[in-house]
Amino acid sequence: MSKRVYIKTVGCQMNVLDSEMVIADLKRHGYTVVASAKDADCVLYNTCSIRENAEEKVYSALGKLREAKQRDPEKLIGVMGCMAQKDQEIIFKRAPYVDMVVGPGQLHTIPELLSRVRDGQGRQMAVSLGRKDDKQAVVARSHETFDPLRDPSMRPTPFQAYLRIQIGCDKFCTYCVVPNTRGPEQGRPPAQILSEARVLAEQGCREITLLGQTVNSYRYATDGEDTDLAGLLESLHEVDGIERIKFVTNYPKDMTERLLVTVRDLPKVSPYLHVPAQSGSDEVLKRMKRGYTVSDYLAMIERIERILPEAAISSDFIVGFCGETEQDFQQSIDLVRRCRFKNSFIFQYSVRPGTKASERLVDDVPREVKADRNHRLLEVQNEIAKEENAKLLGREVEVLVEGPSKKAQDADSDQAVVQMTGRTHCDRIVVFDGNRRQAGQFLQVHVDDVSSHTLIGRVKTVEVVSIGL
Repeated sequence: MSKRVYIKTVGCQMNVLDSEMVIADLKRHGYTVVASAKDADCVLYNTCSIRENAEEKVYSALGKLREAKQRDPEKLIGVMGCMAQKDQEIIFKRAPYVDMVVGPGQLHTIPELLSRVRDGQGRQMAVSLGRKDDKQAVVARSHETFDPLRDPSMRPTPFQAYLRIQIGCDKFCTYCVVPNTRGPEQGRPPAQILSEARVLAEQGCREITLLGQTVNSYRYATDGEDTDLAGLLESLHEVDGIERIKFVTNYPKDMTERLLVTVRDLPKVSPYLHVPAQSGSDEVLKRMKRGYTVSDYLAMIERIERILPEAAISSDFIVGFCGETEQDFQQSIDLVRRCRFKNSFIFQYSVRPGTKASERLVDDVPREVKADRNHRLLEVQNEIAKEENAKLLGREVEVLVEGPSKKAQDADSDQAVVQMTGRTHCDRIVVFDGNRRQAGQFLQVHVDDVSSHTLIGRVKTVEVVSIGL
């Protein structure tokens, strides 16, 4: 029987990693990956619930598969990930031709569930327990990911990989569904993480990015030993073949001096820190239940500037959250101007069913006001990013080459010189004229021009002063 699978992934880095592991598992069960849904016997959507728009795009895509399912009833359609965990039976009601719904904590069951559907056992669902369905330890076990199976062909590049060190979240921000869709916060055992890092190195990975919902909150205690993120970084730094280590996403109050000193003292660890602020207003942060004040956040920024003066910091902001006034929004602009982030991901607030904000707060900021604030904050951020990038003009940066840029991907594959792209130690994007053979190499690139999001340079053969930016 033909087993051709197509997978579409939306959302965060966690989902990208989940898709890689699911495909590795399916390949072990005889599946092959195809590039389009029309050529597949099985179509999987790995979904996100952070924003309403992401969910509606999935439902729209599922709607387009209705006719394909009618033409070929044997074609299997599965929905996995956070939307599957949140909506569960709702997905079957909105798209009754879907065969399988699987939450992020049950992805290891996908091969078996597909087999059941093929055997005529009807629609299948596997989701984790809700936070109040049992004791926390039992709920946590229902959200654990399966043993790590890795498939290099599913990565954006063969030289970079994600490595999960933490599952779930216990912060319970009022706007966020993650504590419900991914369960209680729990760190993975350090030995398991180190073993997986060695596998990635053997597969040719040169850069790993450690993933966690609040990655710098990582803790794992066993037999009297308590490992935090700093200790884990020290162990990972010794893995041969891994030459860069990044970690996302961070929680402001857990950005300790010990962690920052560790980043400073370990050459492989990138001085790049993604630390969402979400708002520059104490009143909004309180309604969001973020657990810190603007003063707390600025104290963290000052700590970073003192210990890691050349670090690049990025952030997240939500505009138009419940009750946000123009004054609140101006305080977010002030925070961006003070912190001078490398970049910020800016989102318009949308109500997420099941969150405390949906139950207790009123979504009272008009849609057009949200859109205007998004545009204005993005303008300020882009202006600052370009100014910060301009400081690198005429200097040389080390770049891990990822491959041809988007501009070059459609170019003639035999073309000798193409635009290549890569990232610096501080996660800045760099483009330069080069060749495909440079992918996976570390190169010194001289910066000739900049935009808000990109450094434009050229590979230098003559040695110039090198900096790890």
